[in-house]
Amino acid sequence: MTKLIDQLTGAPSRRAILAGLGAGAAAVSLPGLARAQDKTLVVSNWGGDWNERTIKFVEAPLVESQGIKIVRDLGMEPERKAKLIAEKRLRRGTIDVIHINEGDSVELYAQEVIDNIDFSKVPNYADVVPALKSKPFFVPWLYSGVTIIYNKDKVPNPPKSYAELWDKKWAGKIGLTNQLYFNYIMMAGLIKGGNVTNTEEGKARLIELKELTQPRIYAAHQQLGAGLVNGEVDIAVNYKARGLQWANDGAPLAIGYPSEGAIAVMFGAALPKKAPSPDLSLIYFNAMLDPKAMAGLAGASFYAPANSKAELSPELKAKVDFTAAEAAALKFPDYAHVAKNTAEWLEWWNKNIAR
Repeated sequence: MTKLIDQLTGAPSRRAILAGLGAGAAAVSLPGLARAQDKTLVVSNWGGDWNERTIKFVEAPLVESQGIKIVRDLGMEPERKAKLIAEKRLRRGTIDVIHINEGDSVELYAQEVIDNIDFSKVPNYADVVPALKSKPFFVPWLYSGVTIIYNKDKVPNPPKSYAELWDKKWAGKIGLTNQLYFNYIMMAGLIKGGNVTNTEEGKARLIELKELTQPRIYAAHQQLGAGLVNGEVDIAVNYKARGLQWANDGAPLAIGYPSEGAIAVMFGAALPKKAPSPDLSLIYFNAMLDPKAMAGLAGASFYAPANSKAELSPELKAKVDFTAAEAAALKFPDYAHVAKNTAEWLEWWNKNIAR
């Protein structure tokens, strides 16, 4: 398995390609939808507002409207991944599409439970930002970056870099979430001229951050957002999209892009190797990448769309996406490195930072 993980590398030019891409054009429909009528598709996804948006912009208008019945298997990713791995021993699985992030896709591919996708049968994939097409087993969908989110009423001179968080003046004012533990390890490794694989040094620096600032640790994104709103913390390190969501709800928040370059995060979907209806999975993937659907998702979630032709207004694009310079500076994690170390990192985080 380790040898297989070592072979999973990203595209080296993706940061440069991301810069300057614009919005445009129309959807391409996938032939054969009529033949899929009255079929059942099992979709594994997160619940809550993430699933509600998926239904509203993708599943209801573009899949279920064609006579395909969707059965939703909802839950957090550890449980959903574990279920998929457990089904490896079965002759036929129960899941047709699994929503995951890019890092989880690398892990599951190494576990040999998701398959390569025939993207020639997913027409909208042709319009995906080239820099995001780094893995033959992952459908890129929405992306963002780990940024510095702050209360602009209480922090007039916010940190302009990850490194500036390491300052006693922020004691008791910083909020982190357990959900981004490996992003924080990479963040700490990135400062002082490092990189996202400089994670052993990153762990040592996180210990320093804890001693300097005693950050408040939240279980999940929602709790961290509530902490910002109710004044428990004034600064959070989280996805740009999350900060925009909280600001859209009325919180006096602003987003700071770290000078080191934000750590990128990408969400999408994959095809289980033992999917009972893989032909329907391809129809679903094409619907995910529909330009109009992606524009709706961007407006509702504030994640940037993977389809370069998503029909965003100039105002929305400026809000959710990155400038050319920011896009070029994005730091895409080495998920092969993450997959080999994530279990040990989580144990370390829980023992040294979360408690």
